[in-house]
Amino acid sequence: MSKKFKVVTIGGGSSYTPELVEGIIKRYEKIPVTELWLVDVEAGREKLETVGALAKRMVKKAGVPIEIHLSYDRREALKDADFVTTQLRVGQLAARALDERIPLKYGVIGQETNGAGGLFKALRTIPVILDICKEVEELCPNAWVLNFTNPAGMVTEAVLRYSNIKKFIGLCNIPIGMEMGIAKLLNVDHSRVRIDFAGLNHMVFGLEVYLDGVSVKDKVLGMIMDPANASFVKNIDAEEWAPEFLKGINVIPCSYHHYYYKTSEMLTRELKEFESNETRAEVVQRIEASLFEKYKDETLDVKPPELEKRGGAYYSDAACRLISSIYNDTRDIQPLNTMNKGAISDLPYNAAVEVSCVITKDGPVPLTMGELPVPVRGLIQTIKSFEQMAIEAAVEGSREKAIVALTINPLVANDKVAIAIVDEMLEAHKAYLPRFFKKINKFNV
Repeated sequence: MSKKFKVVTIGGGSSYTPELVEGIIKRYEKIPVTELWLVDVEAGREKLETVGALAKRMVKKAGVPIEIHLSYDRREALKDADFVTTQLRVGQLAARALDERIPLKYGVIGQETNGAGGLFKALRTIPVILDICKEVEELCPNAWVLNFTNPAGMVTEAVLRYSNIKKFIGLCNIPIGMEMGIAKLLNVDHSRVRIDFAGLNHMVFGLEVYLDGVSVKDKVLGMIMDPANASFVKNIDAEEWAPEFLKGINVIPCSYHHYYYKTSEMLTRELKEFESNETRAEVVQRIEASLFEKYKDETLDVKPPELEKRGGAYYSDAACRLISSIYNDTRDIQPLNTMNKGAISDLPYNAAVEVSCVITKDGPVPLTMGELPVPVRGLIQTIKSFEQMAIEAAVEGSREKAIVALTINPLVANDKVAIAIVDEMLEAHKAYLPRFFKKINKFNV
């Protein structure tokens, strides 16, 4: 091949990386990657070397000419990249455990991307992603940056507002998981199902469902009214939906809506997990430990099926499908986090939204969805206000804006509780919040 095709994955030591490698291998004829650079921080050396060795075995087994490079030098890796993927976790899983446990002490849901946990993941992550974007602008200005890092919607909007990078797209596995789940309910191949998605990351609704181009939304709503199908996307354990509620909103909710429409039930469940040291972060830590033991097996040369328990099912399909569509200018339709540009008329033009888009070589073109349905409009607009205040707090290192953001959020909705949570979480995550503590120290002096 005369021209190299370079993909760089920042956070390459993630347990998700074998998903991405599998996806590239499966689509090699469409995305002929010549170099895959897996990048991580020095603290993640053991994980990166373990995952990197598995990636090399997978490529060798597949017989595809992809060079796997491991690097702890982000600048070296980024030079002349064609695609950059980001899947990092600032503070690793120990930080996630704090995001979940501290809010629960105050009787508030602790969750990785929603409420207080989502706020603090954003505060830690946004400055790091903005730094990466500066390096991309310098070292590979023509590259597309595909972000898997949560909270993906807030990260995407922060880049759109505070970076010069325009080729930035946020990805989530929830929409493709919904498509896959509905295809399974209908007992058809995934390729025959399409959903019109509109909303925000982890706050997205299916406005319409098509099977071979014909609407089947009413049928699907009826099917998910069955308690056995309540969690047709297995990202979180969830209560079944009340049939009257689903008929009333007349759109397909995602699994994360349980936190907002079934707050008391979800909080009760989380408090029980909290008391028995079984929060999701702690469960994931055990799953990760088991996965990395499997990854160390020198005879393993495929992605182990246990990875789906980690919560990353279909990431490779979402990521590699998008790379292929941009590279080949396929003009198919995919749900992405990108600039609204009027697609959802109830949200700002320059806000990041999660919406179905036509994918071209020049990037995503959001489909016009018009006004959001009245039953879900207010919640989405409230969460967008929360996101925008959280982004400003992250960029400015503003304690006050973090407090306002958390007070806006329906999972907290109390200024004094917000102050208590923000102050404890600022202290707990101090090592990863330099923008806040430079400002706080200066103020104290």
